[in-house]
Order: sequence, then C-alpha cells, then structure tokens
Amino acid sequence: MRQVLAECSASISELKKNPSALIAEADGSPVAILNHNVPAAYLIPAETYEWLMDTFDDHELAKIVEERRKDKSEAIEVSLNDL
Repeated sequence: MRQVLAECSASISELKKNPSALIAEADGSPVAILNHNVPAAYLIPAETYEWLMDTFDDHELAKIVEERRKDKSEAIEVSLNDL
C-alpha cells in the first residue's frame, strides 16, 4: 500500500460530486484523491502549484549555474559599467 501524503483525503466519487466544496473544505491544504483507498492524485491549491513550479525552475537554474561555474576558463570578463 502506498503512503498518503496529505492530511485530507477524498474518493474520486466525492470529487466528482462537488469539487468546489472539497477545495473549500480543504482550506488550502492538499487533498489526496483515493481510488480504492490508494492515492490516485493530489489536489493542491493553485498558489501551491505555482510556488512549486517556481521552486523547480529555480532549482534547474541553480544546476545550470553550477555546471557553468566549472567552465571558468571559457568565461568572459565583463565590467558592470559596460552593461
């Protein structure tokens, strides 16, 4: 059995009946959507999803920066005044 990673859960049937009420009842918390008592999906607020995507983008950019730091021999020196 898989671990449920949310304090709130609902069945797919409950989600179909009244998704707006489910979102309101969760009050900003993630909701595990269960199919036969196994997590099938997680419902999260739009703000949380947007934050996750921004964080993921930041992480990807940080990886690029770290990779490019290794290639200092190819770096071009630039003065801030020239920018």
